[in-house]
Amino acid sequence: MRFSPFSLIALLLASPLTFAQTGPAPAASSNAPASASSSATGNQVDTDDIRRFARVYEIIRQAYVEPVGNKALMNDAIKGMLANLDPHSAYLDKQGLQDLDEDTSGQYSGLGIEVLEDNGVLRIVTPIDDTPAARAGIKPGDIILKVNGKLVDADNIDDLFQELRGKPGSKIALSILHAKSDKPVDMTLTRQLITVSSVKVRELEPGYAYIRISQFQDDTATDLEKKLGELIAKNGPQKGAILDLRNNPGGLVTAAVAVSDDFLNSGTIVTMRGRLRDANLSFSAHPGDLLNGAPMVDLVNNGTASAAEIVSGALKDNHRALIVGQRTFGKGVVQTVLPLDADHAVKITTARYYTPNGTSIQAEGIKPDIALGDLTASVADTPAMPINSEADLPHHLANQNADGNGNIDNDGSAQSTKLATQDYALSQALNILKGLALNHAASTK
Repeated sequence: MRFSPFSLIALLLASPLTFAQTGPAPAASSNAPASASSSATGNQVDTDDIRRFARVYEIIRQAYVEPVGNKALMNDAIKGMLANLDPHSAYLDKQGLQDLDEDTSGQYSGLGIEVLEDNGVLRIVTPIDDTPAARAGIKPGDIILKVNGKLVDADNIDDLFQELRGKPGSKIALSILHAKSDKPVDMTLTRQLITVSSVKVRELEPGYAYIRISQFQDDTATDLEKKLGELIAKNGPQKGAILDLRNNPGGLVTAAVAVSDDFLNSGTIVTMRGRLRDANLSFSAHPGDLLNGAPMVDLVNNGTASAAEIVSGALKDNHRALIVGQRTFGKGVVQTVLPLDADHAVKITTARYYTPNGTSIQAEGIKPDIALGDLTASVADTPAMPINSEADLPHHLANQNADGNGNIDNDGSAQSTKLATQDYALSQALNILKGLALNHAASTK
C-alpha cells in the first residue's frame, strides 16, 4: 500500500511519540521528576491544521518557480519545525551527525589545518604539529588558491572548504600562496586521521599554571589530568592556576562535569530540569582536587558558553575560583541527540541547567567577580629615565646585605609588560592570582 504525502502526514500526527534511550545513563539523582504528558500544552492538532499544512505543501509543489521534490520539502519542514523551537535544536542528516561526532571526539580525517574564510579566500590560521599540512611546509597566513584544480572564489568557497576533508589515505591537490610570496606552490597531500587536543597546560611563571580548554570533548578531562599531572611532577606543586575558558563554545556536559570535579572536593556541580524524567539530573563532586586547594582564576568572556558556563558556575558557586573577565554568553540549556535512523537524528533542547546555587544563567550568563574590559595594552612611548633608584646615584652607599649576584632592575616588570602587550586580560588574571596565592600562603602558615 502506498501513501500520498498528505495521508502520511496524518498518519504521523496520529502516532504516539516514544523515546528510546541510547547508551548507559549517567549516575545522577532526580529531585523533581516531571511528566512528559502530551496534554501539558493544552493543544491538539485537528483536521484544520493538517489541511492547512497540506495546502501549503501542495502550493509549493505546484506554484514555486522551480520544481521541489517531496523528499526535499519534507526534510525542510522538519528542519523548520525544529529551528523555530530555539537556536540550538536542529535536524541532523548524515553530514550533521559526522560533524557532531568530530566536534565531540576531537578527531577528523583531513590535513590538520585551521582555515579561515577571509573575503572570498581560504586563509591558513595555523597548521597542527605532525600533520600532512605541517609536513608540507604550510604556515600561518598562507592562502589556498586552488583545491583539486578548482580556483577558490566566493561562489564555491564553502564547497571547497568541505573538500579539504575526506577519507584517510585519500589525496588532495592544493595550490598554496605562502605569506610574503608572489608565486603559488602546487602540492599533493594525503589526508590522515587528525586528533585535536582541547587542553593546553604550561607555566606562565614558576609556580603559576596556565590551563587552556578550547572546548569540551570526550577526552578533555583525561587530557587535563594527564597534562596537569605532568606539569606538577616536573615543576612541583603550583601556587595557583588560571583556567582559560575564553571563546570556549561548550561541548559535552559529561566532560564539563568531569573537569569541574577535577578542581572540587565536594559540592554540587550542576542540576538539570526538563519535562522528561530522564532529563532531571544532579551531579556532585568527589574528593580529589588536582591543585590541592591552590587558588584559581577562571578567565571568561562573551564567547564562554554552554558547557564552559557549567564549569564556571560550579567553580564560582563553590567558591573555588574567582571569575575574571566579561559576562559569559548565557546558554543555560541542554540538548539531547535522539536518533531517528542510522543517518538521521534530532538534536533537541530537553532541559535547563542550574548552577549549584540554583541559578539559571539562560540568556543572562555569569557575571564575573572582577570585570575586565576588552582592551589591548601597548608599551608607553616615553624616554628612559637616567636615574631610577638610589643605586643610580653617584657615590651611593652599598647595601651591606647584598650578595652581589642579583640584578635589582630585574623586578619582573619587563615580563609583566610583555605578557600585557600580548594578552592584557591574561596578564591581569595573573596579577589577581598572585594576590590570591599570597593570601592563601599566609592563611595556611
